[in-house]
Amino acid sequence: MQQITKEQLQDGNYLLFIFSPFCGTCHVARAMLEKIESIHQQTIFFEMNASYYADYLQEHKVESVPCLLIMEQGEVKEKVYAFRSIANIYTYLYEYKPEIFQEKMQ
Repeated sequence: MQQITKEQLQDGNYLLFIFSPFCGTCHVARAMLEKIESIHQQTIFFEMNASYYADYLQEHKVESVPCLLIMEQGEVKEKVYAFRSIANIYTYLYEYKPEIFQEKMQ
């Protein structure tokens, strides 16, 4: 996972993992996302430490961490708070990042 940059935030198309380093559930969620990235051997998610982006969290009405914020064309499409399982995260990837599966099939 890569730390999100200001340019990427302005681009408005990303899957953003928002976390707190003191959150145990965030560590479990991170492990799921890292496993997905290792399977696909690419960066899929960006990360943001909630402690440093209070304005962003308020602007996008992020209620808690961990949060997977899905943005398309500068619009919030989904906010996932219950990661549940890797299979659950894949349901969002099939909808919002189908290109990662098309590359694997070729």
